[in-house]
Amino acid sequence: MNISRYTLMQALGASAVNEHTADIDVQEKKLLTPSAVLVPLVERVIRNNASYHVLLTKRANHLKHHAGQISFPGGRAELSDPTLEHTALRETFEETGITPKRVEVIGRLPNHQTISRYLITPFVGIIGDDYQLTLDQQEVSEAFEVPLSFVCNPANHTLQSAFFQGQKRYYYSIKYDNYNIWGATARILVEFSKHLYPLSQTLPTDSTSPP
Repeated sequence: MNISRYTLMQALGASAVNEHTADIDVQEKKLLTPSAVLVPLVERVIRNNASYHVLLTKRANHLKHHAGQISFPGGRAELSDPTLEHTALRETFEETGITPKRVEVIGRLPNHQTISRYLITPFVGIIGDDYQLTLDQQEVSEAFEVPLSFVCNPANHTLQSAFFQGQKRYYYSIKYDNYNIWGATARILVEFSKHLYPLSQTLPTDSTSPP
């Protein structure tokens, strides 16, 4: 799959009109904790052709919540954050050492509500392939790249289910090498793919799929 910067911009423009939280009651929104993540796309240009990889992190195993899970850099909004975009960039710097000036934010994806009562706003940003990492070992055990064409390929999306608090819940899983990307991270990538390939590829519909 060839993914150009123009295609990315088109996909992100389309995503702005499809909010996951549009049907959430206003009072319920007030009970959610605002947070933001960065979807970092590493851009590599060879002979004027660009390719993109998603930079993901693995949460430290000693953490109380979501230990060892694959995630985007990000976290809850602080009162000192002027915007959620600032939240995403600040958290990215704190977790990975990548400074905001190295990130070109090109758009955002629809908000996602989690079962832990967070409202996540994902921002998509491009970074050069000469980036350097300084991981916060208290939060992140490692970082790795996955080709964007792989994680956004519907053939690599598996719909699974599990019981949580007595309810059967559905979630996506994307397996890459020895990594299992699932939960909110996979859901955001699946949403990205819906906009990235709206004409040539669409995700299979399933009445039991999460919205």
